[in-house]
Amino acid sequence: MKTTRQLFKSRTILILTLLIGLTSAACSDNPSGPEVKDPDTAPEASIDRFSDEAGNLFKRSANSALPAANAPIDFDMAPFITKGLGPDGEMSEYYNFDVMPTAPAPIYVLFREGEDTPVEGQLNIVNVIPGDEGYNDFWLVTKVTVPSDYEANTITSYAALAGEGYEMETTNMLVNCPIVPKGSTADKRFTSTESKDLMRGWYDDQVVYYFTFQEKALSTGSNGQVPLSPIYVAFNVNPGQDGGGPPSGFVTEMNSDQTHNVPATLPDDADYSPLWMVNIFDNADFSNVSDLSSAQSASILAQGAAIVNCPIVEVNM
Repeated sequence: MKTTRQLFKSRTILILTLLIGLTSAACSDNPSGPEVKDPDTAPEASIDRFSDEAGNLFKRSANSALPAANAPIDFDMAPFITKGLGPDGEMSEYYNFDVMPTAPAPIYVLFREGEDTPVEGQLNIVNVIPGDEGYNDFWLVTKVTVPSDYEANTITSYAALAGEGYEMETTNMLVNCPIVPKGSTADKRFTSTESKDLMRGWYDDQVVYYFTFQEKALSTGSNGQVPLSPIYVAFNVNPGQDGGGPPSGFVTEMNSDQTHNVPATLPDDADYSPLWMVNIFDNADFSNVSDLSSAQSASILAQGAAIVNCPIVEVNM
């Protein structure tokens, strides 16, 4: 019987095959068939995570210091990375990718008939980007069976894919892949085997770039949604007061960027999810909160205040 670690390793290899191994461009001359597109020379989609349509906690209209549309984002700088605690008082660090829905968006992975590995060189296809209705950083892997003579990157949009009528199989496999502007960086990962590089995909015949976070293999629940895990946080100004809640920033220790935000789970836990349900505790209890138990004992001002994508990238005792 395979151990949990062996199963996790096998699944990690599969996800790497699906999402990372597909980034090499494939381009060939095929005058008698459909045009094969070259990702290296194809147009690139403009991405804006901070528009009023895409953003929630991070909107340029409320914070002019946020990067311009399609400008690279350094996620290793505040306010996109936070130092928190762990359930047992560990020191943790996580990225902030803003509010996300629980319904995942589809990502289409192409397989030739009779083959069990994705078409080499074919970039994955998505049908929404930040700002579009239904966008989510969490993608539900959908396997598409294409003819045995299919050439990589012949199909580069969902519209073209749907028009072919190929067989599609929706899996329960989730991947956390935030679409970001080209040149964006997020240099921290929970495991040493995770790639920090930007990956490429197709959206409406344009190239998009995305990160991958694989600190934990994720699957949809019985309801088909992204699983949730709680986090307890405190703000400099309590919600309900003028300027209270997220605009006031997290409470931190004096002369430090260390918060007492406490996620209920860590990547090694069976029920971990980077999609967090935010519970807000009274900032008067800040000094009393040092772990999950003390956070749950604090005065809770709001439960389920938001649902945010915050992959944990570091844990230290």
